[in-house]
Amino acid sequence: MHQAEIIVLLFAAVAALVVVARKLGLPYPVVLVLAGLALSFIPHLPEVKLDPNLVFFFFLPPLIYPAALFTSWRDFRRNLRPILLLAIGLVLFTTITIACVAHSIVPSLPWAAAFALGAIVSPPDAIAATSVIRRLSVPHRIEAILEGESLVNDATALVALQFAIAALMTGTFSIGHASLRFVWVAVGGVAFGLLVGFAMRFVQRHLDDPPVQITVSLLTPFLAYLPAERLHVSGVLATVAAGIFLGWHSPLIASARYRLQAFAFWEMIVFLLNSF
Repeated sequence: MHQAEIIVLLFAAVAALVVVARKLGLPYPVVLVLAGLALSFIPHLPEVKLDPNLVFFFFLPPLIYPAALFTSWRDFRRNLRPILLLAIGLVLFTTITIACVAHSIVPSLPWAAAFALGAIVSPPDAIAATSVIRRLSVPHRIEAILEGESLVNDATALVALQFAIAALMTGTFSIGHASLRFVWVAVGGVAFGLLVGFAMRFVQRHLDDPPVQITVSLLTPFLAYLPAERLHVSGVLATVAAGIFLGWHSPLIASARYRLQAFAFWEMIVFLLNSF
């Protein structure tokens, strides 16, 4: 079977599973994960291989950007302290805890590899968490904190993973150097993202055609993420900063017609990408 046919069948299966999930009152990401696990046990299924770089550079930016774009800047700013404590402090604590547990279970496992494992599994899945939260009667502040935390925790985990891989490859690790590097990566990523957001605000202000504006919106996360990674700062934080900045200014520079179409467009993009 050709890969294109496999992808079409997978999308059809995703649509059916989402309908089933909603009928059962379950978060659809959980159902998709369980279905994927079930498929992995079926022998002789054709393989669909994805390049890891494709996931990082093609899937990640458009998944992060709309979450930031439609986040309330007022709520994010009001809850900045608990958001950062969770997104940085808790993620690093979880990474260290998992590394210690993994090393105690497998003493031959290098510490750097154990920390890499911790960094991979420490950030919670934002889409699944948000889907569950919105089905529960939680206070608005708790929802705002968890959604804001989900925007930043991936950046913390990715930076920790990069340091762990570097330590694994070189055999050396310096806490002081890692701390300074973390600050540079974070601050540089936010600064570059704000620069991209400012430039895109200027472009969007001079456009009045929703299809063209949506195309520019689609390009924005890549314009933030890819150059930031080339500059060795956080592409995730650059994308988040650009999204929050443009979301804050969107009512001032864009028509209601464009914003409604953009919301529907990004909702579909996120749904399709999460299906993978």
